[in-house]
Amino acid sequence: MKPILSTILGSILMCVAAQPAPAQEVAAYLGFGGSHDGSAGIQIDTYGDGNLYKTPGLGGVFGHLGGSAFFTKHLGVGADLAWQASQASYAGIPYRPMLYSFDAIFRLSMVQRLRLVPEFHTGIGGATLRFNPVDDASCAQVPGCPSSHKFQEHLAAAPRWYFTGHFFLRPAFDLYHVHNLSEFGSNWAPQYSVGIGYSVGRKE
Repeated sequence: MKPILSTILGSILMCVAAQPAPAQEVAAYLGFGGSHDGSAGIQIDTYGDGNLYKTPGLGGVFGHLGGSAFFTKHLGVGADLAWQASQASYAGIPYRPMLYSFDAIFRLSMVQRLRLVPEFHTGIGGATLRFNPVDDASCAQVPGCPSSHKFQEHLAAAPRWYFTGHFFLRPAFDLYHVHNLSEFGSNWAPQYSVGIGYSVGRKE
């Protein structure tokens, strides 16, 4: 998990630290929201004591961190990271899910009066489930424990509304298609979030 987190944060910092060129904009944002997927409907005797623990659905509050760089008015690249803000229980074992992606970004011309910039993201990345079992025996009963890594594709619609020349609000809808997400009920994990960001190099 640490190498993945370092890669994402490094990509975001490079986007923010890049020297803006003509018609180039770099930005970073932080937000919170929720993600959802159903339960796989499995019951597991995690601790071998006869007590069955049901596998949960994906949910709870997620943090969302990202950055972007535009090299023309309409085309750019970005990276983002979404993680569950607090550990949840998966069949009796604490765990934390994380989703990350590297995207191409297309944005429409800004609506001048509303200071609105619609954006569309598409890219690839991964999903990680990190478990924290009390012992190896309990971990052995839960698929994917102690950590599970999956490939995923990402689509997002994330308009920006600039309430100053640099600061913007960013409501977003992200759709992750995670390959072989057998720990949950489907391979789809939609996410809703709202964030605040800061932009450098923007041309009005």
